Amino acid sequence: MSGFPNPLPRPPEELERLRAVWRAPSGWRLISAVNNSYIGLFYLGAAMLFFVLAGILALLIRVQLAVPENDVLPQATYNQVFTMHGTMMMFLFAVPAVEAMGVYLLPNMQAARDLPFPRLSAYAFWAYAVGGLVFFCSLFFGLAPDGGWFMYPPLTSYEFSPGHNADFWLLGIGFIEISAIAGAIEILVGVLRTRAPGMTLDKLPVYSWAMLVFAVMIVFGFPAVILGTALLEIERGFHWPFFIAEKGGDPLLWQHLFWFFGHPDVYIIFLPAAGFVSAILPTMCGTPLVARRWVVLALVATGFIAFGVWVHHMFATGLPKLSLSFFSAASMAVAVPSGIQVFAWIATIAKGKLRLTVPSLFVLGFLAIFTLGGLTGVMVAVVPFDWQTHDTFFVVAHFHYVMIGGMVFPLFAAFYYWAPTASRRALSERLGRWCFGLMFVGFNVAFFPQHIAGLMGMPRRVWTYPAELGWGWINMTSTIGAFVLGLGALVFLIDLARNFRPFTGANAGNVWNAGTLEWLPGGTSVTRSIPIVTSLEPLWDQPTLARDVEDGRYYLPGTATGRRENAESCSVFGAEGHPASSKAAHRRSTS
Repeated sequence: MSGFPNPLPRPPEELERLRAVWRAPSGWRLISAVNNSYIGLFYLGAAMLFFVLAGILALLIRVQLAVPENDVLPQATYNQVFTMHGTMMMFLFAVPAVEAMGVYLLPNMQAARDLPFPRLSAYAFWAYAVGGLVFFCSLFFGLAPDGGWFMYPPLTSYEFSPGHNADFWLLGIGFIEISAIAGAIEILVGVLRTRAPGMTLDKLPVYSWAMLVFAVMIVFGFPAVILGTALLEIERGFHWPFFIAEKGGDPLLWQHLFWFFGHPDVYIIFLPAAGFVSAILPTMCGTPLVARRWVVLALVATGFIAFGVWVHHMFATGLPKLSLSFFSAASMAVAVPSGIQVFAWIATIAKGKLRLTVPSLFVLGFLAIFTLGGLTGVMVAVVPFDWQTHDTFFVVAHFHYVMIGGMVFPLFAAFYYWAPTASRRALSERLGRWCFGLMFVGFNVAFFPQHIAGLMGMPRRVWTYPAELGWGWINMTSTIGAFVLGLGALVFLIDLARNFRPFTGANAGNVWNAGTLEWLPGGTSVTRSIPIVTSLEPLWDQPTLARDVEDGRYYLPGTATGRRENAESCSVFGAEGHPASSKAAHRRSTS
C-alpha cells in the first residue's frame, strides 16, 4: 500500500510500551516533567502571569496620567512602575510567550515526539520563571529599577543611580536573556533536525520557518544586550569608564548595543506571530496559503534587514547625515517583506471563504492594527519627521500598535486556535467574541489618541503635566480605553478558568478541520506513530492519515528500545517485529 512503511500487524504490547515510555510524572512530580507538551504549557502560563502583572502596572500608569497634575503615585514609585511595565512586557512576556508557543507547537507540527534537548527547554523555563518572579518582587521592596526599560547611561550609572535598583535590572535581564538563547538553540536544532520523514524544507510549515528565523535572530541579537548589561554592571560595581564621557567612555555605546538587540527584538516577536497567522488563515479559509514561497522569503528577508535598522532609534543623537540616510532607507525597506505577507494573507482570504471564528476575528484585528502601526513606522523612519516626534507620545502609540497589534492579537488568535490540542474542551466562542470586541475597541481607544497627544507635543516618560497644555482629555480617553482593554483580557482569563483542561490525557481534537500534523490524535508522545509527509497539508491530502497514525501503521520510534526517541531516530517494525532504518523503510514506502 503506497505511503505505508509496512502494513503488517504491530508487535505485541507495542502501544502499552509506548505509553509507559512517555508517561508524565504524576502529582507534585509533574514539575519535573521535561516533555515539550508540559514545558510549553508551563512556559505559556508563566508568560501570561507576567502579562497580567505588567498589565496591572500599565493601568497604574494610566491612572497617574489620566488627569493633569495628578499625584496618585509618588514620582519615585511611578518611575519604578514605568520601568517594570516596559521591562516585563518586553523581556518577561513578549519573547518568552512566542518562544513557549514554539516549544509546545513545533514537535506537534513536525510529528517529532519532542524537541532534541528536552532538559535544555526545562532549564530555559525554570531559569526564566524563577528569575522573573524574583525580579518582579523587587518592586515590593523599593528596589525595582527606575531608569526606564531602556536603562540609558549616564542616568543609570553609579553617579546618578547609586542604589541597587539598576543592579536588579542588569543582573536579572542578563540571566533571562541567557535563558532565551538556550530556548532558541533548542528551537533551531529542533526545526532543522527533528522532522517527520518526508518533511523536507519545501514541505516545512510556514510557522516552522518563522520560528527558525526567530531562533537565528535571537542567537545573533541577544548577545549584544548581554554584553551591554555586563559592561554597565562592571562600570557600576568597579567605577570603570565604559559609558562615562568625562572618563573617556561613550554613553552612545550603550544605545548601539541595546538597540542592536532592541529593534531586531521587535521582529523577533513579530515573526512567530506572523507564523501564527500563516497557519490559522488557511484553515479558516479552507484553502492553502497564497504565495507561500514569497511568505517564507519575506520571513528570511525580515530577519536579515532587521539587523540594519537599530539606529532608527538614534536619529536625534547627532549621527552623521550619511549614517542617517542609510538607516532611514533600511527602516523603510523592512516594511516591504511585511507588506508581502500582508498581501498574501489578504489574497488567501479572498481566495477562500473565511469563517468568522474567534481566531479569525483576532487575525482580522491584527491586520487592521498592525497595518496602521506599520504606516506610522514608515513615518518615523523619515528623519525630519522623526526629529519632530522623537520622544513624544506619537512614538508610544506607534510602538504599541506594532507590538500589541503585531504580537498580542495573533497570540490570542493562537490561544483560541490551538487550545483544543492541549485541552479536552475548546475555549468558548461566545466569551471569545466578547474578549476580542473589548480588546479591539479598548486598544484603539487607548492608543490612537496618543498619536494626537504626540503631535501636540506631549513628551513620553513623564510623571505628570500641567493642565493648560490641553492634554487632559486625550489622557483620560486613553485611560478609559486601557481599562476596557484590561476587561477584555479578564474575559479571556475567565474563559481559560472555565474551559481549559490540560494534562487530562485527551484533547478536543481537530475542531477546525485543519490540515497540519499538530492535529493528529496523540498525547505526551505527540502521535502513536510518526507518519510520512508528502505534502504541505497532510491531513487534507491524505484523508485517512489520522486513523492510520492512530492504528500505528507508520514509524514507531522508542517501542523496541524502551526509551524516548523522536523523528530523527525513528524506526519502523518489519515483518518479524525488528526495527529497520527509517530511510530504508521510507524508500520502500515511496517505491
